[in-house]
Amino acid sequence: MVRRLLTVAAAMGVAAALSPATAGAVANGTPAPSGAFPFNVKLTMTDIPRPDGSVYNSGCSGALVDPQWVITAGHCFHDVNRNPVSGPPQYKTTARVGTVDDADTHGQTLSVVDVRQSAVNDIALVKLAKPVQGIAPVRIGTTAPRSGEPLEIAGWGATSSVNPAPSTHLNLGTVAVGSIDATKVGVHGLAPSADTSACTYDSGAPYFRPDGPRAGELVSVESDGPDCPHDQLETTSRVDVVATWIEQTIGH
Repeated sequence: MVRRLLTVAAAMGVAAALSPATAGAVANGTPAPSGAFPFNVKLTMTDIPRPDGSVYNSGCSGALVDPQWVITAGHCFHDVNRNPVSGPPQYKTTARVGTVDDADTHGQTLSVVDVRQSAVNDIALVKLAKPVQGIAPVRIGTTAPRSGEPLEIAGWGATSSVNPAPSTHLNLGTVAVGSIDATKVGVHGLAPSADTSACTYDSGAPYFRPDGPRAGELVSVESDGPDCPHDQLETTSRVDVVATWIEQTIGH
């Protein structure tokens, strides 16, 4: 069961009560400084249908891979029975790009108009209503990750599995590659602490090799893991094994 995507109908109600110390994303991470990694994306979903006819809200993280395309977790876009699906999203979804805080007026917010699911792993590409202006996309990694390699994560998720709520500020953390298979990478916390980890609403968050404070090379995206914070392996989806599909989908 994927645990990185959760109903927020109730969680949004407690968000205002969270203290500033818990306002960031990524459990036991560090708040991203202004201007850091502008390719990061905050996805917000509203009125997601349930089988009983009720609706709820949720959120995911992602990264800009082209001016009009965002990469995220495939399970972020699903039908009423939670099966991942392609095509126009079945609930309203917006993408917030180019900022590290919801209060920043310089960010760009665009609607998601199309979804393409990977046939290989838990990855989706989502098309925006129009191209993002003035932000360089993250580069797609084409080489396999290495055991022990450090990677950065940038996410908009909660900081704890207890009363989780989407973050209002981007958080960063450093992890290390602990396992590698044909389509997935297992990572564990490295800094600021051994239990730095992805959390609820971090689904789709990018794991990347930084190239300065604004650029990087994407290695994988967040898929699933234990309740956070934790020091166990987190499951992420490799992007090098779908690099050709990504290029074909976005038209490069």
